[in-house]
Amino acid sequence: MNVIQLLQGKLADALQGLVPDPAQYAAMVKPTQDTRLGDYQANCAMGLAKVLGRKPPEIAQEIVGRLNLGDVLEAPRIAGPGFINLRLKDSWLATQLREMAIGDRLGVAVAASPKTYVIDFSSPNVAKPMHVGHLRSTIIGDALTRLLRFLGHKVISDNHLGDWGTQFGILLYGYKHFVDRQAFAADPVRELTRLYLHVRSLFKKDDDEAEDTADPVAEACRLETAKLHAGDPENLKLWQEFMPHCYEEIEHIYRRLGVRFDFRHGESFYNPMLPQVVQSLVDKGVARESEGALAIFFGEDEPPALVRKRDGAFTYTTTDLATIRYRVEQFNPDAMLYVVDSRQALHFAHLFDAARRWGYTKPALEHVSFGSVLDAKTRKPLKTREGGAPGLEELLDLAEERAEQVYRENVVERGDEAITRSPEEERDIFQVVGIGAVKYADLSQNRSSDYAFDLNKMVNTEGNTATYMQYAYARNRSIFRRGNVDPADLRTDPPAPTLALPDERAVALQLLRFEDALSAAAADARPHLITGYLWDLSKAYSGFFQNCPVLKAETQALRRSRLLLCDLTARVIQRGLDLLGIRTVERM
Repeated sequence: MNVIQLLQGKLADALQGLVPDPAQYAAMVKPTQDTRLGDYQANCAMGLAKVLGRKPPEIAQEIVGRLNLGDVLEAPRIAGPGFINLRLKDSWLATQLREMAIGDRLGVAVAASPKTYVIDFSSPNVAKPMHVGHLRSTIIGDALTRLLRFLGHKVISDNHLGDWGTQFGILLYGYKHFVDRQAFAADPVRELTRLYLHVRSLFKKDDDEAEDTADPVAEACRLETAKLHAGDPENLKLWQEFMPHCYEEIEHIYRRLGVRFDFRHGESFYNPMLPQVVQSLVDKGVARESEGALAIFFGEDEPPALVRKRDGAFTYTTTDLATIRYRVEQFNPDAMLYVVDSRQALHFAHLFDAARRWGYTKPALEHVSFGSVLDAKTRKPLKTREGGAPGLEELLDLAEERAEQVYRENVVERGDEAITRSPEEERDIFQVVGIGAVKYADLSQNRSSDYAFDLNKMVNTEGNTATYMQYAYARNRSIFRRGNVDPADLRTDPPAPTLALPDERAVALQLLRFEDALSAAAADARPHLITGYLWDLSKAYSGFFQNCPVLKAETQALRRSRLLLCDLTARVIQRGLDLLGIRTVERM
C-alpha cells in the first residue's frame, strides 16, 4: 500500500476544476512532524493563494469540502496559515495491516508498467586489490538491483571489470622485472598485489594516462599495455595466466558481501568491437580527426573525448560506447544506470551526449553518482597507490572481529540464548553483524555526500546501525519462541489489530509506510531512504515493546493483535535489510 500515492490521488480529485494542473499541488503531501496534529499534511493551499487570489485558509477549507474521505480518512483539520492535517481511520489502518500480513510482499504492489534496467556497478580494476573505495559502488548498485527487482522490474546487473587497461601494463612490467617466482607460485594474488604497488611506487607522476614520456617506468608500463593490446604472444599469455587469480580474488570479496552479477563483461570482452565502433562514429559524423587522433567534440570550453589515440590505441570512451551498443542490442533496456563515483561526472556527461548523437536515444542513461570515501586526516579521496585505503578484505575481517568482541563482552547480559549457541551459530552471527554493519554505515549515507572513512563508526553497534536493526529483529523473534507461537498462524488468518494505544498506532502507521519508502528510494536511487525508514520503524517498535505487553496482554484478542504487530515489524525489518543486502539472524 502506497499511502502517499493514495492521498495524493484523493487530493488531486479534490482539486479538479479548481486549478488547471492539480498534480503539482497534490504532490505537496508529506508525513507530519508532529503526530498529534495528524498523520499527513497537505501544504498546497499556500501555493494556491497567488494562483487563485484568495487567502490560504479559505482555499484549504474549500479543498477539505471537496475531499472524498471514504473509509480512509477522518475529518481533516486546518491549522496555521492553511495546513490541511490528515488522519487515517484506525479501522482502515487495521484492514490494511491484515492484508499486509497475508502475502509475502508485505503489501508492496508490483510495478504496473515494469521496465528493463541494466545496472553497471562495482567495476574494479582486477589487477589490484579491492579497497574501501570500491565499497560504495558495489553495495549501492547491489541494493538498487535488489530493490528494483522486488518492485517488479527486470534488472540485468553487469560488472564492467577493468581487465584490459593500463594496470595490466604495470603488472606485466612488474612481473618481468621484479617477480618472486616462489612467492607467485605459493600465492599469486599476494605477489601480483605486491608487484602492482611496487611498480606504482616507482612512478614519478600520479597519472596513469600521462602522455609525457619523461617517466621511464610509466612509459615502459604503457608500452607493455600496448603490446598486450596488439596481441603480443608473451604478454597475452601472461595476461591469461593472471586473470583467473585476479577473478578469484574479487569473487571471494563478492561472496563475503553476498553480491552477485548476471554478467561480468570486462573491457577485454569489448576489445574486438572497438575498430567497428570507431568507424561507425566517423561514418555518422560523431567523431573526427584531430592532430592525428580521432575525437568527439562537445562545447567550446569542454575537452574533447578521444576514441582513438595517435598511436592507434583506443580509450575508455570507445569501450563505453561499445558497451552501450552491445547492451542495447542484447537487452533492449528502458534505462541504464551507472553507479560510479561523482568525479566521473564529466566523462558520463560526454559519454551520454556522444551515445545520443550516435543514434542511441531510447534507453535513459543515468549516472547514479556518489561521493568519495575520504581519508579522515587529509579529507581527500583514499587511493590504493598511496597506501591510504585499507583493503576491503581487511575491513571485512576487522568488522567481524569487532562484532565478536562486542558479542563476547555482552554475552552474560544476553541471557541463556547467547550462552547455549554452537560455535557455528556464533560464527554466523559475527559475519552477519560485522559485514552488515559495514554495509549499513555506508548505505545510510546520502549517496551524493562524501564521508570520511572511520572503522570505529562503521562497525558501531548503537543508534541508527545495522546491529540495532538486527537486534530489533532478533528480540522480536524471541517473543514468539518464549510464547511458543508459530508466526505462520498470524499470516494465514490475521486477527483484527487493536490500535487503541498511541504506541500501537505508531507502529501500524510506520508499517504502512513501507511501500512509500521503497518507492521513494527507487525513484531517486537513494538507498538511505530505506535505512531512514527502518530507523523510524525500529524507534516506533521500541516504544511499543516497552509500553505494550505482548505475551502478558490483558486478553487473548489483544495478545494476538500485538503479536501481529510484532510479526509484521520483524518481517518488514528483515525484508528492508535484505533489499540492502544485509542478513538477519534469529538469535543474537
